[in-house]
Amino acid sequence: MTTTTTLSRRSFMASAAALAALGLAGCGSQGGSSAASSTEGADAPKPMKLKVGTLPTEDLLPLWVALSKGLAEGKVEFEVVPFQAATELIAGISSGAVDMAMTDPMVAASVTAGGTPLQLAWVTLGETAQQGRFGIMTSPKTGITSLSQLDGVPVGVGSNTILEYVMDRLMLDAGIPQSGIKVEEMQKLPVRFQAMMAGEVKAAALPGSLLALGEAKGCITLADDTAGDNISQSVMAVRQNVIESPAGAAAVEALTEVWDAAVALINADRESFRSVLLENANLSDAVKETYPISEYPMASKPTSAMVDPVLTWMRDKGYLTVGLRYDESTGKFIKE
Repeated sequence: MTTTTTLSRRSFMASAAALAALGLAGCGSQGGSSAASSTEGADAPKPMKLKVGTLPTEDLLPLWVALSKGLAEGKVEFEVVPFQAATELIAGISSGAVDMAMTDPMVAASVTAGGTPLQLAWVTLGETAQQGRFGIMTSPKTGITSLSQLDGVPVGVGSNTILEYVMDRLMLDAGIPQSGIKVEEMQKLPVRFQAMMAGEVKAAALPGSLLALGEAKGCITLADDTAGDNISQSVMAVRQNVIESPAGAAAVEALTEVWDAAVALINADRESFRSVLLENANLSDAVKETYPISEYPMASKPTSAMVDPVLTWMRDKGYLTVGLRYDESTGKFIKE
């Protein structure tokens, strides 16, 4: 069961989605709602109140900043609904418990293929390769120092996730053949991280916060996705029935403007929003004062260059059995 109020700080779980990510902390007092405007024009639809689902990761920082600064006052009413696991978030957006969700293209495509059409509204992190971080890490106990040494070695990861996709791309780029990429199925990020630390698995695919924690403990990041091609994004996905209603479309448009206003504040002085990040996203005490705050993108739809390779990968893996193509002009997944 989800809540819309306070979540306690806990070990990082997300993932993932995140990642992420990938327990985490909740929204605290900022998880409440902002005031809706009562002065819309007579002909303009009044925006509906939006429920935004998320794993409490750094990807949603602009909306937490918007709540803390009152940036949505008089524009749109929304609340952030934190979930404790990616499976819960998927259930929430599928059932309509939330209207939109911070997630990744894999989840959005899978939910759409499952009968709940989602539309990608904007990229939350990953407009450039430097925004957000996923990578492959090993413990110093293993003696592994390069990605090439993982040829044929099982790597801890959850299947059909952004982390598995990044892992595949990084290993293929390192010259490891597809036949040499082996998966040790570990859906829960805390379990995966601890297994890597203990040497129970030689390496693990992890989000940025756990990479930072591992590095603080002497682990080695063999490769990450912050250099080279931009291969991973988190996205804001909206239920299609919400965005196709006048009140829903007005609300999403207003929230997009709120996102951009918050992004402008963050990018102008990222460090000043560390307290908001720490209140809402789970970071270990070992890295909470040093974890780099990302630059965030202004709201724009994911491009075909971002989404199409993901759909191809899902089909090749057998994760997507329904024919889908992505229309970047609308953000919709279209069944073929």
